[in-house]
Amino acid sequence: MLDPALPSEANALLRAHGLRPRKRWGQNFLCDRNVLDRIVRAAALTSGDHVLEIGPGLGALTRALAGQAASVTAVEIDPLLEPILRETTGGLPNVRLVFGDFLKLDLGSLLEEAFGGGPGVVAANIPYYITSPLIERLMGQKGRICRMVLLVQQEFAQRLAARPGTDEYGSMSVFAQYHCRVELLGTVSRHVFVPPPEVSSAIVRLTPALPGTVAVQDEARFFRLVRAAFSQRRKTLLNTLSTAEAGLSRAEAEALLRRCGIDPGRRGETLSLEEFARLAAG
Repeated sequence: MLDPALPSEANALLRAHGLRPRKRWGQNFLCDRNVLDRIVRAAALTSGDHVLEIGPGLGALTRALAGQAASVTAVEIDPLLEPILRETTGGLPNVRLVFGDFLKLDLGSLLEEAFGGGPGVVAANIPYYITSPLIERLMGQKGRICRMVLLVQQEFAQRLAARPGTDEYGSMSVFAQYHCRVELLGTVSRHVFVPPPEVSSAIVRLTPALPGTVAVQDEARFFRLVRAAFSQRRKTLLNTLSTAEAGLSRAEAEALLRRCGIDPGRRGETLSLEEFARLAAG
């Protein structure tokens, strides 16, 4: 059997099935055992863990995960990869393949089938264009997830882990860091993929926090204020919160900021999660 973790054999698999990586779905297949091992170690799997893998591609990570976990449910959007995946995972009784669009599947049912009654682990090598909606969707079910280990574009990983006052810090930083403990575990060269993407990637681990990493009574208000604060990065909080999105008049925005001890002349990118939580409570 050809090994999808080796670049030459991954290419041979594709040729044997008359396939080429499809740009439509951002297909860049990870073909490096060292990186696969790093992802599996980051997942900290035990023999009793159940894993949901999103985007198995040729099955290299699927095989590595199956060697450590009780089961792996792998969701692949590209039906043309089914013959390859059935070939590369055919000897693994603890692997279940699902073909469909993860963003459109019934996530509650999928997690029930993948994890059973308890929480499980998510692992994925995902294309940049679906990273944000994928993470947002998973956060809606974070009580069912122990941890997520994602291989994403390096720039996006830096945004997830960014600190206040940096160029990378934005609404996605606040969203991720409210819902999870975010750990940036290292970069991955573009040259370990078939075909190589244009940019480097990074491994990030997200460990869900229930209900969140800071105390927030009204999450809808919290995130509404976060989105408004970052809607125009060069403007002050007084201006960005005096909008329909924030639901505040200029006088109300100024009063709220002063009650919370926050200078109305600051910009949203300087606020910590704790300060956003104060605004939401104010």
